[in-house]
Amino acid sequence: MGDLREILGKKLVFLDGGMGTLIQKAGLKAGELPESWNITHPETMREIHGSYVEAGSDIIVTNTFGANRLKFYSDKYSLSEIVSAAVKNARQGALAGLNMRKNAVRSKVSDSTYDTAYVMLDIGPTGKLLKPMGELDFEEAVSVFKEVIEIGVATGVDGIYIETMSDTYELKAAVLAAKEVCDLPVFATVVLDENGRLLTGADIRTVIALLEGLRVDALGINCGLGPKTMLPFVKEVISASSIPVIMKPNAGLPVSREGETYYDIGAEEFAGYIKEAIESGAALVGGCCGTMPCHIKAVYDLCHQLKVLPIVEKGETIVSSGSVSKAINERPVIIGERLNPTGKKALKEAIKLKDYAYLVKEGLAQIEAGAQILDVNVGVPEINEKEVLPEAIVKLQNSISAPLQIDSVDIDACEKAMRLYNGKPMLNSVNGKIESMNSVFPLIKKYGGVVVGLCLDEAGIGESAEGRYAIAQKIIKEAEKYGIKKKDIVIDALTLTISSDKNAAKITLAALKRIKEELGVCTVLGVSNVSFGLPARDLINSNFYAMALNNGLSAGIINPLSGRMMQTYYSYLALNGYDDNFNDYIDKYSDFRENAVYATESSRRSGEDKPDESPDMKKTSLDVSNNNNPELSATWLEELRIAVIKGLKEDSMKITSRLLEKKSSMDIIEKALMPALDEVGLKFEAKTFFLPQLLMSAQAAKAAFELIREKMNTDMVDLNNEKAAGNNKIILATVKGDIHDIGKNIVKVLLENYGYDIIDLGKNVEPSQILEIAKEKDVTLLGLSALMTTTVGSMEATIKLLQEEKPDCKVMVGGAVLTQEYADQIGADFYGKDAMSAVRYAKEYFKS
Repeated sequence: MGDLREILGKKLVFLDGGMGTLIQKAGLKAGELPESWNITHPETMREIHGSYVEAGSDIIVTNTFGANRLKFYSDKYSLSEIVSAAVKNARQGALAGLNMRKNAVRSKVSDSTYDTAYVMLDIGPTGKLLKPMGELDFEEAVSVFKEVIEIGVATGVDGIYIETMSDTYELKAAVLAAKEVCDLPVFATVVLDENGRLLTGADIRTVIALLEGLRVDALGINCGLGPKTMLPFVKEVISASSIPVIMKPNAGLPVSREGETYYDIGAEEFAGYIKEAIESGAALVGGCCGTMPCHIKAVYDLCHQLKVLPIVEKGETIVSSGSVSKAINERPVIIGERLNPTGKKALKEAIKLKDYAYLVKEGLAQIEAGAQILDVNVGVPEINEKEVLPEAIVKLQNSISAPLQIDSVDIDACEKAMRLYNGKPMLNSVNGKIESMNSVFPLIKKYGGVVVGLCLDEAGIGESAEGRYAIAQKIIKEAEKYGIKKKDIVIDALTLTISSDKNAAKITLAALKRIKEELGVCTVLGVSNVSFGLPARDLINSNFYAMALNNGLSAGIINPLSGRMMQTYYSYLALNGYDDNFNDYIDKYSDFRENAVYATESSRRSGEDKPDESPDMKKTSLDVSNNNNPELSATWLEELRIAVIKGLKEDSMKITSRLLEKKSSMDIIEKALMPALDEVGLKFEAKTFFLPQLLMSAQAAKAAFELIREKMNTDMVDLNNEKAAGNNKIILATVKGDIHDIGKNIVKVLLENYGYDIIDLGKNVEPSQILEIAKEKDVTLLGLSALMTTTVGSMEATIKLLQEEKPDCKVMVGGAVLTQEYADQIGADFYGKDAMSAVRYAKEYFKS
């Protein structure tokens, strides 16, 4: 059997369809784990796999979607036994299916039928949110995935198929696990909502940046959506991806008929949408929930003579965080420079004290001022950079969605930071020295990233434009040996101070222009270096910045708090056609006056901090240490509201402590905390905030509530002025047979912040247990969650039992496989498409 990579992008590849759907039809009982059938019903599993190969599948995946130590629980079988049996069943089923396919008339179409079927190990999500949104540590997630992959590889799979991922951080953990265990092909697909985003907020281009950086072999979308709804998103993936694209939609939307779940799109209609995807450039196609061998056969029959379109290298230089990506190719980008301790006493002190809240506030200030990427350098002699840099990166990513540039000369610190980074970072830097390239390029190859290449080598900084150009050429050529393309390199022609060489700026600009035009790579400069040692540095910096932009600068590392620098930037965009309808320029300068002050207090610190500056690390953005002036109370309330919205937990606690000395608890709650939570909820529903921001805000609010609770020595029910204690209780549970509780846990966090008394029954909960607790606690509102198609029947059974035995109990339902129509069919009182909708329903219910 040849390497699976040999056919990718060259021939159309047919994947298999739903697994849970067929196991359920074969008799899977409520609460029974599908993976256990690998041992208890091996003949059924072989038949399912074989039926897909007979229908035309070239690749089938093992029945191991939920097989990991966090989700799979069994007193009878070990994880090793389950995974090994799954691989064996798939391999034997594939051979049987091939024999049947070879005997079929359609197998005579030689140019699109293969004489083999590949078996890939199916890896699903852990069912847990990773820190900081959840409790699962990143390295623990890697370990969980590694354990399964090691078993699968030892049993003889042909590749690793990672699917149904809704969090880029967990996705990265799974891909890294696969890469560290084996060199087999790795596919990765994600599940999108109707807006084309992951649960944690990432859009399509952000996912592609991560996966291409990690060097997976194929990527795409599965589950969550039917083929019609998924098709536009697949086309978007094709337009942005430089590797083969996968499409595996559900068979439409689920419907309930007589207690069983069906999907509303038949095989022929399904195949029609898949054909359109192939004609648009999809290279691997199959199905997910609700699809069966008949769907795959219909796709094969309609499409097997189609040719796969050539894969086009897009060449975009893109960096990303866990939810945001930024292209550097066309419109110039601002990299904020102020998270660098050089000349900044307050920042140095914060780094030494590990006061990461200070770094977060400094970063947020730069983002609000217009920076799109933040440079992060913690190079202070008194610290252990291998420890502090990764911690700083994680803390910043907890609160800031913008991509980061990891800036250090410590290779070990860089590796640890890159490993824990959520997304595809910039790395500053590599240079033309062989030692540097041998150390840095392996990190880019393994973890993905855009590396800054400095135009210096063993001979030093190139003294001429030609010398720097030659070093840039050497860096690009050496990178090719590691499979690193030009799109993942940004060249720094190096800005030297004109105070020591009057021609320094001219040489840099000449090198910049030639590198951009002749080598075709993006460029970067640390702009403010040009004015070192001179007065009124912003004057020099802003003019040099304009000259650099006109000579091909892609990304300027600048102080975004400088008025002059930002005026240069927005003027350049307007003059060069990068600002449609001049929206940005007008928004910034519609009230600009000729005699306006050019620089803010922060911008006057664009070089070194002033000698008389001394940090007060106890201060927040508002000086809450002075609490003697009662007129400050209203300002403190507003600051608390802002701190909660921004997810600044430490600020929230500090301000709340001061406010409690002057204001009543109800004032703090009603005038700051609840308005903040409501605003965050509205932003979440409007898709301007996403799950990370939602949960960080919730944690900041929770910290404030806990301080208030301690002072009042009472519970949150009284503080929120809800119904009398005992009457605002809500039961939450993931239904029997379902072991995914991410959605339920998110709803729990939000409801608790709004003051509801949550009784969390956990996951895989029997209907009878839910009823028992509802009666015992006299609960009249509960929420049920289900992710898997095999468990929505348990949800319906639970609702039916409650209607019969406790008819005064209202039921909210939610989960990836549910729709409003399906919720109505199973008798739910409310369908929540997201966590905030559940909060809204609870508020309305308890008001009635």
